[in-house]
Amino acid sequence: MKDIDLRDLDAFVAVARTRNFRRAATEQNVSVSSLSQRLRELEERLGVRLMNRTTRSVGLTEAGELLLAGVGPAISDVGAALVQVRGLRGVPSGRLRINAPPPAIDLCLAPMVAPFLKAYPQIDLEIVSDSTFVDIVAGGFDAGVRYGEHLAQDMIAVSLGPPQRYAVVASPQYVAQHGRPKHPKDLLDHVGIRIRFGHGAIRDWEFEKAGRVVKVAPSGRLIANYPGLARQAALDGVGFWPTFEGYVCDEVKSGVLVSVLEDWCAPFPGPFLYYPSRRQPPPALAAFVSFVAEWRKQERRKGSSSRTSEARSGTHNHRG
Repeated sequence: MKDIDLRDLDAFVAVARTRNFRRAATEQNVSVSSLSQRLRELEERLGVRLMNRTTRSVGLTEAGELLLAGVGPAISDVGAALVQVRGLRGVPSGRLRINAPPPAIDLCLAPMVAPFLKAYPQIDLEIVSDSTFVDIVAGGFDAGVRYGEHLAQDMIAVSLGPPQRYAVVASPQYVAQHGRPKHPKDLLDHVGIRIRFGHGAIRDWEFEKAGRVVKVAPSGRLIANYPGLARQAALDGVGFWPTFEGYVCDEVKSGVLVSVLEDWCAPFPGPFLYYPSRRQPPPALAAFVSFVAEWRKQERRKGSSSRTSEARSGTHNHRG
């Protein structure tokens, strides 16, 4: 072990786990060439090839598999121990990596970023937008964000926001020309702006009312995986667009978009921050979990205060 640098083993584990030099280099905060050089030097010291590399893939040799099985858990334990020791300084620091789908980032995480970074100036935050279901541990993330139906049972989950709803919207011109659907199945006679998710699937549009679920798949000539494009298409009168209500509430209020089938768009729980169950989470993650809890408390207070004000206003107007 005297001639083996722990950093070389750490680099090997990063590449072996991700099977991708560029991704591993990003995690290690080094260049791809530097990472590749470390691996070559490690192989020279050991006298065996650990990986088979091509321009498109990385595969472990038998020796590489054996080394990963032996040192992978140990490297992880060393990293966790160092994080805990650094946490004893009293000020949470280090890098926090979170994987989340775009709607959760836009509607829940984005407003938290600046206040969190201001509260914890020694934490570097990285948020990766991804609508596919990834293994956050294998991907080198400290935490992920998903909706309840996609959470693994062995994860700790923390609510990031209040219940959300979908909205189905179109431009006033489209509705005036083609009519307003009264039932989800009426959408089959309309043009839909379809969304393709990161894993390639195009899901049916799902509606629920009084416990009854209806799924439809309207036809349409536009398929998008970017909300900004779909939003602009809806504004331009291409057709109906199903999206998170938070994306279009201002446009609906101003009248530039028309919302339909509201009684079929039932609320559902907002997204959850989730992370592996462990006795001592990294200080940066613990700080973010604490921050989210306080943020949610303030949101509930604001919501309660707003409802109270509206109730008082309504009572006053009634008396008048």
